[in-house]
Amino acid sequence: MPAKPAPAKPVLWTSEQIEAATGGRLSGPPFAVTGLTYNSREIVPGDLFLALKGARDGHAFAASAFAAGAAGALTEHGVEGGPSIVTTDTLKALEALGITARDRAARRGAVTGSVGKTSVTQAIKAGLDLAGSSHGSIKSYNNHIGVPLTLARMPQGTDRAVFEIGMNAPGEIAPLSRMVAPHAACVTTVGPVHIEAFADGEAGVAAEKASIFEGLLPGGAAVLNGDVAQAAVLEAAARAQGAQVLRFGTGAAHEARLIGFTPDAEGATVRAELHGKALEYRLAQSGHHWGLNSLCVILMLEALDVPLETALAALAGFAPLAGRGQTIQVAAPGGAFTLIDESYNANPLSMAAGFRSLGVRPVGPGGRRVVVLTDMLELGDQSRALHQGLAGPIEAAGLDMVHAAGPEMKALYDILPDSRRGLWRETAAELAAEAMVLAGSGDVVMVKGSNGSKASMVAKALAALGSEPPLKQRASATRAIGAKEV
Repeated sequence: MPAKPAPAKPVLWTSEQIEAATGGRLSGPPFAVTGLTYNSREIVPGDLFLALKGARDGHAFAASAFAAGAAGALTEHGVEGGPSIVTTDTLKALEALGITARDRAARRGAVTGSVGKTSVTQAIKAGLDLAGSSHGSIKSYNNHIGVPLTLARMPQGTDRAVFEIGMNAPGEIAPLSRMVAPHAACVTTVGPVHIEAFADGEAGVAAEKASIFEGLLPGGAAVLNGDVAQAAVLEAAARAQGAQVLRFGTGAAHEARLIGFTPDAEGATVRAELHGKALEYRLAQSGHHWGLNSLCVILMLEALDVPLETALAALAGFAPLAGRGQTIQVAAPGGAFTLIDESYNANPLSMAAGFRSLGVRPVGPGGRRVVVLTDMLELGDQSRALHQGLAGPIEAAGLDMVHAAGPEMKALYDILPDSRRGLWRETAAELAAEAMVLAGSGDVVMVKGSNGSKASMVAKALAALGSEPPLKQRASATRAIGAKEV
């Protein structure tokens, strides 16, 4: 039988609605769109193309967007190839679309934090999916473009939505939170991330993260990590907005309290107290930091009117995201090993959490616990000290071997004991070329580093050891060993 045609996508915006939301004017015939994007290479038929101005002027790509099937465009002047809504500023017009769309969701949540915000956002989204019609951020769409874009993509009749909000510099979070106007907002944790942008270091980061509560609707819920040193800063900011404060952590007075976390081959079992009542549940995650992350998710879902049993079902099925703890069994010719891909991002907090998790992972016969590290970025004048500071958590976790790449990681590598010191190379690309000698049979290998320092190159090279022809791998290993000896 011939395949049934895919159902038609619902209309997201009509040109009349876009005009009304943005104050723009229609140039060309009326149109309706089923999606929207600013990347002409991502256009699917029926999309609205957003001609944003950045490093390159999006107007130059309008013709190719129409050729790919765009139904219309949002522009600052007329363009050839199809109809458009002409405005004075396309970014402000996108913001106006987002603000107009936000009330399409009956309940909205917002997530920020120095570590874990993308994974926590997606775990919350998993709970919203089980509870009804939902919407949320994709990837790390958490900045001045990603947040309004996610809002503007929200369909009519959405029950609940969750939005990730990030920052690189002071003053970025509060405007985005006010744009979302959440019913519940959370701070996963606070740490030395992006501190080079803050004259007062981690204290400035804490104040910036706390500003997410400025967008809360009256009576909204502020979910915060009560274990961090700056918890009082977060709580004071929440109470200044009249929010209902919900704390998670290990403290006896916290609304969600972590009692125990037991990892295993399939994930972990969490023992906790929720509003004083004992609770035990399963996770598909084995990273120790997911004990607190899961409590944050539970409190956020509770604030968004999702039943507890639904929240626990979502957590039990929520697997690690790519580059954020994804586990791969690699059948290399020299012996199978386990790869934990934490290559998407890194900072001192997530590094320590990763080491702790790796330290309790079982290894195969003769196997080791190996960590492969690339530079942590945006740490300013504290970078050297913070990289060297990783030696303590590595020792505490009892890791067997450390390979590293990058000039910042050299500061750590140089103070490691000889018994723990593996390879160091100037770049991730050089280390990736020697992947064959980084892991052995029975090893559990974690790759972690900042996205900008290309840790993913090493993770991909290690994963590829399970797919390359054995002769090619042996040749690669011979070259790598030769390079090491030189």
